[in-house]
Amino acid sequence: MQVNPEDRITPQEETSQRSNRLSALLILALIAIAAGLWMYFTRAPEPAPVVEVPVEAPEPVTLPAQPAEPQEIVPEPEALPEPATTAVQPESEPDVFVDPIPELADSDAFAAKKAIDLGKGLPIEPLLAQQDLVRQFVVFMDNLAEGQLARKQSPVKGPEDKFSVSEITAKTYLNPDSYKRYNLYANFIANMDEQKLLETYAQMSPMLEQAFDELGYGDMSFKERSIKAIDQMLAAPIIEAPIELVTFSVNYKFADPKLEALPPAQKLMIRMGPTNSRKVKAALKKLRPLLQ
Repeated sequence: MQVNPEDRITPQEETSQRSNRLSALLILALIAIAAGLWMYFTRAPEPAPVVEVPVEAPEPVTLPAQPAEPQEIVPEPEALPEPATTAVQPESEPDVFVDPIPELADSDAFAAKKAIDLGKGLPIEPLLAQQDLVRQFVVFMDNLAEGQLARKQSPVKGPEDKFSVSEITAKTYLNPDSYKRYNLYANFIANMDEQKLLETYAQMSPMLEQAFDELGYGDMSFKERSIKAIDQMLAAPIIEAPIELVTFSVNYKFADPKLEALPPAQKLMIRMGPTNSRKVKAALKKLRPLLQ
């Protein structure tokens, strides 16, 4: 596109115009400065007016309504059924079978069984009387209380081994081997359970008292008689030294008059020997207070 020559500005014209504009601007600036200084020195400055710019309150923003959260419905706990009340039955004690008490006339098998049970396995059955065992026992104890031995009414048989003696320097002594004849009897008495013996005694007491009543005392009990018999046996001495004997007819007797004067029941304890005698006494000492 060609420029119209009339529209061009020459350099001189351009310089003249620029100079005029600068002069005008300079004059305006000086006038403004002078006016400002005059106003500053002629009056105190007033505070700039506070222009309150109205602040438009923001329009409330309405949020879309949130859907209400579904409330969790907690079901009420169902009432538990009350446990059925069952009456607690007390534990029944195990049945205790007690042998029926027979009549005195029919008591042999019953009494023999009780004696064997007390023996704790010792072979005493062959030694027991075959009939009227309870009556013979009661009669034997009645005589024993007086220090006597009712051999024909003994509830047990005597030892089978023979009595023996030893000849030493023209003297006769009781052979210590003879003591062994009574080992089974002493062990039977020593090994009895005192509590079980008392239970057996309590069970058989009516039968024993009936047999004792047949003796006609009337003023004492069989228990009292038994305690007296025990005292007789406990009073027997224990002899450790050799026991000298003398012949009497076809029998022997103690050479020591004091020993020979003892009741037959206590002499029997001496013939058992010191070891067996101690066993029997120890058992009787435990039994005696239990009978009182």
